[in-house]
Amino acid sequence: MSEALLCTKEGVERVAEALRAEGLDGWLLYEFHHINPIPVSLLGLGKTTRRAFVLIPARGEPVALIHAIEASSWRHWPFARRTYSGWRSLEEELAALVDGHRRLAMEVSPGAAVPTLDYVPAGIAGVLLAHGVEIASSGDLVSRFHSVLTERQRVEHRRAAEIVRDVAHRAFRRAADAIRDGEPTTEGALSEWIVAELNRAGLVEQVSCIVAIGPRASDSHYSPVGSGEEITRGDLLLIDLWGAFPDSVPADQTWMAVMDGSVDDRTRAVWEAVRDARDAALGFLRERHAEGAEVRGFEVDDVARAVLAERGYGEYFVHRTGHSIDRDLHGSGPNLDNLESRDDRRLVPGVAFSVEPGVYVPDEIGVRSEVNVYWGEEGVEVTPVEYQRELLVMFDDPA
Repeated sequence: MSEALLCTKEGVERVAEALRAEGLDGWLLYEFHHINPIPVSLLGLGKTTRRAFVLIPARGEPVALIHAIEASSWRHWPFARRTYSGWRSLEEELAALVDGHRRLAMEVSPGAAVPTLDYVPAGIAGVLLAHGVEIASSGDLVSRFHSVLTERQRVEHRRAAEIVRDVAHRAFRRAADAIRDGEPTTEGALSEWIVAELNRAGLVEQVSCIVAIGPRASDSHYSPVGSGEEITRGDLLLIDLWGAFPDSVPADQTWMAVMDGSVDDRTRAVWEAVRDARDAALGFLRERHAEGAEVRGFEVDDVARAVLAERGYGEYFVHRTGHSIDRDLHGSGPNLDNLESRDDRRLVPGVAFSVEPGVYVPDEIGVRSEVNVYWGEEGVEVTPVEYQRELLVMFDDPA
């Protein structure tokens, strides 16, 4: 992942080489008020309040077009700079900037299919089209140069994953102990404790969680009203939790436990279907990696979805199998998705993503299992190292 990659000559040369390989004349980055996280990261931008464009050409030197009052925000920019102040000068300078460039990559998503890649306003696109510019999606460039993890981020993600796992397990024990003591905790109270524990362990960015008992967990993004439901004996409990070290990459996991001494047949069947769908996706990824074969996000989604459909739960799997993870929890790289969108971007070495199939039967039961994957040059790395294989049973004696 970029550490202001496009402020270095070596980084620009790497991008230019990729542009030439894809038959592109350049990459035109557009930013306004930090709406687009890709130039913010690639260009190392601080506070900006006016529109800016940066052209990385396939051949030649990069050029930034910025507002006259924002020089301090761009003082680290080592290449050519042009300025504008009024809208007339912006139109003139933008026309000059793209003159002679037929095909430029920008953060657009064909058909608006992938929102985490669709950052260029229709008005800006219209101006460029009027200048004879063909706009191509920068999707593969974003994956390769923005969403790829640095070695530091990879190491810190591993550390974060073990902390998240530990906090999840301690949260289940805390809920079970409260039941034993005759003073059951609530979804809201346990959520607050989880966030505090993640913070205490150093995960202070992008931190939150979902705590939901069985029927409530059928809402995959459940948020309790007030303190939420009491967590009592016999409940199936879902805990989804995430967080990151400063300026790093979040770890995002979902765990399931039964607040009882045994698991009923219905719950076990749903859990095993979800777990097997997750493991089928992981097995597919490992097999493809071993073969050196190309993998696209929608293909992994198809594998997990087929398992749940075969078990009779296909209609209850209502979200994608996984989302990109980069500096943002829901990142701009490839998603494992052939439901909400058809994400046909390639998994390039160095990207990370979640694998999290789920079954959500309205007002009855919600089950999800979530791990994270780093798609590396040397193999498929799953975090946490010890991920969930069986439902956790929190009492020794049957009900």
